[in-house]
Amino acid sequence: MSLKRNTIWNLAGAGLPLLLGAVTIPYLIKNIGVEAFGILTLVWALIGYFSLFDFGLGRALTQQVAAMLSARQYMQLPNLIKTGLWFTAVTGIIGGMILAALADQLAIHWLKVSVLLQPSTQKALIVAAIGIPLTTMTTGLRGILEAYEDFKVVNLLRIGLGAANFGLPALSVMFIGNSLIWMVVSLIAARAIVFFAHGWLVYRKLSDDWRASRFNKSTMRNLLSFSLWMTVSNIVSPLMVSADRFVISTVLGASMVAYYTVPFEVLIRILIVPGALTSVLFPRLAAVMATDWPEAKRLYRKSLKIIALALFPICILIALTSKWTMALWLGRDFSEISWPIVSIMAVGVLLNGLASLPFAAIQATGDARTTACLHILELAIYIPALFFCLKFFGLIGAAIAWSLRVGVDLIVLLICAKRRKL
Repeated sequence: MSLKRNTIWNLAGAGLPLLLGAVTIPYLIKNIGVEAFGILTLVWALIGYFSLFDFGLGRALTQQVAAMLSARQYMQLPNLIKTGLWFTAVTGIIGGMILAALADQLAIHWLKVSVLLQPSTQKALIVAAIGIPLTTMTTGLRGILEAYEDFKVVNLLRIGLGAANFGLPALSVMFIGNSLIWMVVSLIAARAIVFFAHGWLVYRKLSDDWRASRFNKSTMRNLLSFSLWMTVSNIVSPLMVSADRFVISTVLGASMVAYYTVPFEVLIRILIVPGALTSVLFPRLAAVMATDWPEAKRLYRKSLKIIALALFPICILIALTSKWTMALWLGRDFSEISWPIVSIMAVGVLLNGLASLPFAAIQATGDARTTACLHILELAIYIPALFFCLKFFGLIGAAIAWSLRVGVDLIVLLICAKRRKL
């Protein structure tokens, strides 16, 4: 199947919803206020982070289903898939229960939410907890579809969910009012619809043996042997991505979160460019590395050049025009605080985008331990550095700490990939 066509579908899936976000984000900030919107971004982050209770099974299913399809072991697929999905359901429920149990502490104590918003924040977090098992199971189902390289349907669903993430809160405000709870309810409803759509698509690809298949401990051990180290990366890496907003709320207050998260959420979307390529490349590399290492090396190096050429002009242009574009989009008052953050983080996004390829290539070799150990080390250094930079440099310090962290990440990953003769 065409890498170019699948990459384009990935770009569309991640990028098109941003067009709606460009319209709805200013609308939401204007109507619900900066602090309430900051809390909404925290809910987005929590749903994304707790969805990692799939324990890396989404990526593991992609790798192992792709391998079985390549070896034409079709009869074993139902057992593998059902085992993986049962695991994601159970762990997702556990993750949702943990978030629900922490809702009170998060809303009242840890996030420094203003007294007026504390009750609605607590209820919104409890509602968000329902979305955790839906998200973990959807991740597993998406991994199966990606193993089939069915990126068209995956990204049509991603476009729908992305549009819902930005559009439904705005519609909720428009027709119901400035209720944070109803905004989150609309998000969870969208995730339920997307989950059932993924399930139906996977069901259509399987034989009638799907109904007779059972959870298998041996199959589960094989999946976990690949995914456990990947799980560490999948937990630690998003923690480093989203921890800054929680640390900002703790150190500076929830009212300052939006000034950082709005530009961050926009800039991080630029990573759809390398992400679109690496997600397509991962199952292909996993297969090619077993049979044709020179071809795998060629694919890796060519893709690294493509990412560099695509990201460099975009990030430099954003860094140079950040003050003007932020003022035009969100107003001069918002821009005065956030434009330096945009300029610094644009450089970090370039470095992080380049790092995505050696990261995927190392894991495609079956080595998730290296990336996991690297992320653990980074986290141990990054969190204290983040507190230090916030204390002495404010919001700009958070951008500096994040950009330095992803720069170190890129250097180490490139060295590790080179040692594997890539």
